[in-house]
Amino acid sequence: MKLIANNKKAYHDYFIEEKFEAGLVLHGTEVKSLRMGKCSIKEAYVRIENGEAVVYGMNISPYEMGNIFNKDPLRPKKLLMHKSEIRKLLGASSEDGYTIMPLQVYFKDGYAKLEIGLAKGKKLYDKRQDLRKRDMKREVEKDFKMSLRG
Repeated sequence: MKLIANNKKAYHDYFIEEKFEAGLVLHGTEVKSLRMGKCSIKEAYVRIENGEAVVYGMNISPYEMGNIFNKDPLRPKKLLMHKSEIRKLLGASSEDGYTIMPLQVYFKDGYAKLEIGLAKGKKLYDKRQDLRKRDMKREVEKDFKMSLRG
């Protein structure tokens, strides 16, 4: 598995309840650009339309060697998922406070994949609590390393 892009902001701003793997419908020059690592999913989101999952705001930079075959970098891209998974996402995302967020873009067995997560928004106090936990964990690891050296 070769990781192309990671959405750290999603983990900071949302609780990830469930994860799904989806294939990406791409054109030739987009695949070449992905292989070079030119992709951003920071502002991306997923929407279910007409029984299909579509990712919006995913930026795949145009391939430098391409010419007329380059596509719009921000065009909506269709996701390949099982119908049961799409129905599950549609039902869950219609609940209040839930959204579908892209988490990672990677290549698996030569195919471009997008990991998406069913996410529930965090409140400000949840974010502070997570920061506190992470800082405490760092302190404990630091103290543990110091005790091993001493």
